[in-house]
Amino acid sequence: MKPVAAMTRLEFAAFVAAEFRRRKINVVLSGGSCVSIYSQEKYVSMDLDFVNAGFTKRAQIIAAMEVLGFHEENRYFRHPNATFLVEFPPGPLAVGEEPVKEIDEIKTATGIVRIISPTDCVKDRLAWYYHSNDTQCLQQAILVATANPVDLTEIERWSHTEGKIGAFRRIKNSLIGSGKTKRRT
Repeated sequence: MKPVAAMTRLEFAAFVAAEFRRRKINVVLSGGSCVSIYSQEKYVSMDLDFVNAGFTKRAQIIAAMEVLGFHEENRYFRHPNATFLVEFPPGPLAVGEEPVKEIDEIKTATGIVRIISPTDCVKDRLAWYYHSNDTQCLQQAILVATANPVDLTEIERWSHTEGKIGAFRRIKNSLIGSGKTKRRT
């Protein structure tokens, strides 16, 4: 296996996810690292957020991480040979007020990582923009949307549900930039 210090973010995420898969613990990568992956590292997050989608007890998470060589510092896990930190936010796996609709799986040499889809990644970032006026998260949403096919109709529907359809309409053209936007029929 590739040394931890030489792993890309995606390989590192799959390395962690493989141990959880082996233990039948349901975790899904979300947050800023998804933006990093979907933007080809144009945005750089220094932590990986694996949502504990199965409500696994913290002791089981700690045991899995210790087997991989991690130690816990506050709420983060650190590996001595990695620059990335790992965190396990509690479920539910949601964007705004709704559950995540689509989970992708990406296979790497170090394993398979379950990750929220580009569409749900955009919704996750827009939730921060809509509800906390976080303009960095808006820029992250644009990075993901312009580099990946996203379901703009779904993002519009979700924005309406969040009570933010006006904000969506103001930024909609920024999310279309690359021509990769998909629409469900």
